[in-house]
Amino acid sequence: MDHGIAIRAPVGSEETEPLFVGRRPGRKLLVVCGIVSSLLYAAMLAFIPMLWEDYSSASQTVSELSAVDAPTRSVWVLVGIAWTLLYAAFGWGVWQSARGSRALRTAGGIIIVAGIVGVFWPPMHQREVLAAGGGMLTDTLHIVWTILNGVLTLLAMGFAAAAFGTRFRLYSIATMAVLLAAGAMTSGDTSRIQANLPTPWAGLWERVNIGAWLLWVLVLAVMLLRRAPQRAAASPVEPGR
Repeated sequence: MDHGIAIRAPVGSEETEPLFVGRRPGRKLLVVCGIVSSLLYAAMLAFIPMLWEDYSSASQTVSELSAVDAPTRSVWVLVGIAWTLLYAAFGWGVWQSARGSRALRTAGGIIIVAGIVGVFWPPMHQREVLAAGGGMLTDTLHIVWTILNGVLTLLAMGFAAAAFGTRFRLYSIATMAVLLAAGAMTSGDTSRIQANLPTPWAGLWERVNIGAWLLWVLVLAVMLLRRAPQRAAASPVEPGR
């Protein structure tokens, strides 16, 4: 027996109904994991590079922090596992927040898949090794995983945007445009990274990409947390069955 409360959207709203169910502490905690995951990843970007004296956040990619034999690899992988679990938990929170909204449920499922895929992300080798011809299958798979993660991220954004109103849709579209543009700028330096040539802005462009995505996750999480109680007060409710 479901003792939750189905919250139905007001007549004329842009959302399907019902979107949210009751006030479930477990669901809220899972959604909060999205906020924590964004803050944790931002902290990883800010502090882990400090453990590598010669690393440049402006000119080197984030993937190089977890490269084979990189001095920061062990720390990045350890903290990265915690981040992956938080991100996947957030996906489950999005899923649980989507009663009646296929778009939002799909977005949650995609985020969960992205989290699972992230656990098995193959590492790249350092630039010097790649330039000396020491690249292996993991380097190729690293690129494949990067592309796959980008596709999953864009899909999650698209489906989540479809579940909400115009403002969030426009914000999501703008974020996707930033991701595509910054991603293109970063990928343009791939051959130079493999040849161990200077890439003055590769790290900066990638961090613009990641920052826009982290902010979107945080905004979505806050929206999910704030909307349920507001709608409960403003909308008719129907006992769950």
